[in-house]
Amino acid sequence: MDRSFIWEFDMLYEHYNRIPLHARIELALRAFKYIYYPLLAVVGVPVNVVTIVILSRGKCGLSQCVTRYLVAMAAADLLVIILDLILRHIPIVYRRYFYFLFSLPVCNIHAVLVYAATNCSVWFTVTFTFDRFVAICCQKLKTKYCTGKTAAVVLGTVTVMSCLIDIFWYFMLSDSYQLFNNPWFCSTKSRLIKSTVWGIIEFLHYILTPCVPFVVIVLLNALTVRYILVSSRARRRLRCPSNGEIPRDPEMESRRKSIILLLLISGNFILLWSVYMVHSLWGSLRWFGAWLIYLPVYVRELGFMLQLLSCCTNTVIYCVTQTKFKEQLKNVGKYPFTLIVKFIKCTNMDGLTFFMRFVDLDTKVSVLI
Repeated sequence: MDRSFIWEFDMLYEHYNRIPLHARIELALRAFKYIYYPLLAVVGVPVNVVTIVILSRGKCGLSQCVTRYLVAMAAADLLVIILDLILRHIPIVYRRYFYFLFSLPVCNIHAVLVYAATNCSVWFTVTFTFDRFVAICCQKLKTKYCTGKTAAVVLGTVTVMSCLIDIFWYFMLSDSYQLFNNPWFCSTKSRLIKSTVWGIIEFLHYILTPCVPFVVIVLLNALTVRYILVSSRARRRLRCPSNGEIPRDPEMESRRKSIILLLLISGNFILLWSVYMVHSLWGSLRWFGAWLIYLPVYVRELGFMLQLLSCCTNTVIYCVTQTKFKEQLKNVGKYPFTLIVKFIKCTNMDGLTFFMRFVDLDTKVSVLI
């Protein structure tokens, strides 16, 4: 384990009663990251890969458009884990092993890829929320919009726009790494960092992701839930017979499953991104003279940790809400063991066949003798 981990743990243990609360929290988070980030990477990469494979097979009982949105979200989360977690945060935590990065002049390219992948991950959630809103609340538009072709066009447009919007970081950031856990992990150009233009661009960056998605997701979810509540009351009154028994309504059951999946994905995004959003916006307001309260460093660290965790939780949501996805996941988990059992059986069968042939040959030789 890295020496700094031991140092921070000893500092927290030996001087716990002599350091202020914010320093305790900061030391605890810094020590925790040495275990948390590698563990998150080890879990997040295979989980998202398996999710992409299962959903791409199309055996989960989901429509083509929903499948494409969920696959795109899993792919974007996988890219965030690789580009942001593995290639950015882990080298910062274990920086004594990654000094060679100072000799690689690619940080501004890395920054563009990180922010583009993050924007795709966020805005794919928005497009999925809007698709479910149209499917549930806009029946006339549903047949035209909620199709696999439309989903592909929307996802492609979001991807291209994310890349185009974030390409300016290539020119504003330096190509050398600084290996500090700041919002901009590349060395910044001094002539730009102190300018008002930089402050405006940084502020708009945080407004676009994730503030606008927050507002859009909350608004669409509120309208969707309101529509379902109103329509469910109306359908219940129309379908309720004179004896008072409520018959089974497949349409409302389908809507209920869809809204549960939607609310869990949206709620997961809002919950895990909220700390990062508050700190980012509050920090960027300093350019406009609104630095009223200083937020401790551990707020930023906690925001990064929760934001990266959001890239690994959608699979759990699918397992909770989608029975067929859970079955497919079990089959994937059993597949390696099934191959091993088949290999053992084939090996044993070949050995038994060889033994029987040897015994038969030996018997024939004995008879000839």
